[in-house]
Amino acid sequence: MPTETPRADGALAGLARFCYRRRRLVLFAWIIGVLALAFLGFRFGAEPDNQYSGGDSHSAKAQALLAQHFPQQRGDTLTLAIKADQGIDDPATRQKIEKVIAELDASPVTGPITSPYQDESLVTQDRRIARTTIPLTDMDVPKADVKPLVTTVKDASGDGLTLGLGGDKAEKAETPPQGPAEGIGLLTAAIILFIAFGSLVAMGLPIVTGLMAVLGGIGVMKLVGHLAPSPDFTVLVAVLIGLGVGIDYALFILTRYRDSLQEGDDPETATVKAITTAGRAVLFAGTTVVIALLGLIAMGQKMMTGVAIGASSAVLVTMIAAVTLLPAFLGFIGYKIDSLRLPRRRPRGHAAGVPARERRTLAERWAGVVQRRPLVAALGAGAILLVLAAPALSMRLSLPDASVQPHDRSSYTSYTIISEGFGPGYGAPFIFATQVDSGDTDLGPVVQAVRNTEGIAFATPPRVSEDGQAATFMAFPTTGYQDEKTTALVHKLRDEVLPNTPGGAEVFLGGPNAGAIDFAEDTSSRLPLMITVVIVLSLILLVALVRSITIALQAAVMNLLSIGAAYGVLVAIVQWGWLGSALGFPTEMPITTWVPMMMFPLLFGLSMDYEVFLISRIREEYERTGDTRMGVTRGLARTAKVITAAAAIMIAIFTTALLGPDVSVKQIGLGMAIAVLVDATIIRMILVPAVMELCGDANWWMPGRRKSKATSVPPAEVEEEAARV
Repeated sequence: MPTETPRADGALAGLARFCYRRRRLVLFAWIIGVLALAFLGFRFGAEPDNQYSGGDSHSAKAQALLAQHFPQQRGDTLTLAIKADQGIDDPATRQKIEKVIAELDASPVTGPITSPYQDESLVTQDRRIARTTIPLTDMDVPKADVKPLVTTVKDASGDGLTLGLGGDKAEKAETPPQGPAEGIGLLTAAIILFIAFGSLVAMGLPIVTGLMAVLGGIGVMKLVGHLAPSPDFTVLVAVLIGLGVGIDYALFILTRYRDSLQEGDDPETATVKAITTAGRAVLFAGTTVVIALLGLIAMGQKMMTGVAIGASSAVLVTMIAAVTLLPAFLGFIGYKIDSLRLPRRRPRGHAAGVPARERRTLAERWAGVVQRRPLVAALGAGAILLVLAAPALSMRLSLPDASVQPHDRSSYTSYTIISEGFGPGYGAPFIFATQVDSGDTDLGPVVQAVRNTEGIAFATPPRVSEDGQAATFMAFPTTGYQDEKTTALVHKLRDEVLPNTPGGAEVFLGGPNAGAIDFAEDTSSRLPLMITVVIVLSLILLVALVRSITIALQAAVMNLLSIGAAYGVLVAIVQWGWLGSALGFPTEMPITTWVPMMMFPLLFGLSMDYEVFLISRIREEYERTGDTRMGVTRGLARTAKVITAAAAIMIAIFTTALLGPDVSVKQIGLGMAIAVLVDATIIRMILVPAVMELCGDANWWMPGRRKSKATSVPPAEVEEEAARV
């Protein structure tokens, strides 16, 4: 097989030379471009869209009817929960309660409020617990306008009176900002880079490149939001991914640049070599991440389409920065890449006069251990991954509500008070809607059938729209939002009760609770399609890069194993509660519906990153020596340090999500950190060398290609090196 060397006249080489020689122009263009994108994005970017749909589900049809015929219900609502130790009729207590209600009613963002003193149905029999609904004037009331309402309620609590304000808007208003989490991740990344490179200059380049790319990427993402609106968590996800891949891509290129300098190349030649080798791998790896993210479009969810396009835009900017901005920086740095070095001890072998060629690194020795017992290593690693993945079989999907929020939140206080006084199902109402003729609005049999269903605590009388074309009523289950029995009750009502009741066949069951159930089930049904699309497209790219069907299939299977392990560990921690409280999860909870479908394309793409960098180097060594075992050993040895550093940076950045307040973002950060850890250890250090050793020359099988021998290394040297390994 002929040896491949980086093309000195290819497009990437020309781009690298241009950016190196015109470094001032390139740097100036990047600074102006990033500032312009950031200004336009943050000033004129699209507002987040957090609306999810269940496709053609019951809840989607019910919501459409409500939006069309009950426009007055389109505004969101809050719930004020009241618990008084002395009873709400105690004079001093009543004065406090009425004062709070008056302040809430006076807000410009609230509609008329019915006091529990005016409606006995809002008070429990013992008169200790009460509630009232607070209508908001608009669906898009800003968090800043709701925050004072939460503050008013929390400040009024005390002296035997406990108040809580619940509702989606209240939850978002009192959720603190992410805080300094990303800064902690960057500091950790800087420490890892300094340890890996031993130089402040080499440490700073990947971080500066990554930060500029992320800032520009977020600006692009916000502008693209006008075409494909995305939810508010997209920015956090984009920051996590952008920082991770941005720093890692720069790290891989910078490592190759330093290697070339050490081999005697001048800075410009080293830059060209780095971009045409590691830079080429970066473009393939980044394209894989983008394609994997765009696989979310297969979910058929408008919200996920926005996430896919927004996050992939941010990744695209990081790719461009790696092959244009970084070469410009290298033009300024030149030979000073190792300036401001960390003092290091010289290796013992060097001090003893052992030639560099004969010294073996820890990674080389480890590869030799795995290759001597490849079947045992492969079976052991596979067994560990399967054990880790096993809990994923019991994964439950839902959307977080007040019951899984931190216990110091007003929304959680509201949930506990309402659950105690009116039952846990009050926070998970079912909303029924149907079209009716103006002359026939009798939904009595349907309401009665729902009311008599086991698991229903209470059902309201039906109400007809002003245009006489639709009717609606509500029912409250005896179980809570996250309870599996609530999901079973929704299916029983839809599949048995409504179809078998006169007039019930055209009644649709919706509401936030049913909508979340439909969203979860729609996600579960479409997930296999997305996985198939992502795998097929990624395999095509990987085959084009490494020119091997065998390695591409190996990569797909190994990536599935590592992602399955991440799913399993996430279920054990979040859903089963193992170490959950220590990691910042207030209680056991289902996995947030969008987390697994976001994790899969992201992790598949990131896993392919490591696969690309490792296999590309193995391929180079194989083409140089013609020996698979030596190619694996040398490739692993030359990439182990940089892949370990890159994985450590990813883990540091992803785990900073645990420091934030959003339980869903915590889940995706934890899951991705676990997957990267598994991928960089069990997969890359054990499974890859073991499986490649077992496959031998079959690793490089490609239909229609004739086998040939490498000619760049003399046979005697190959035999000597093989014997040493």
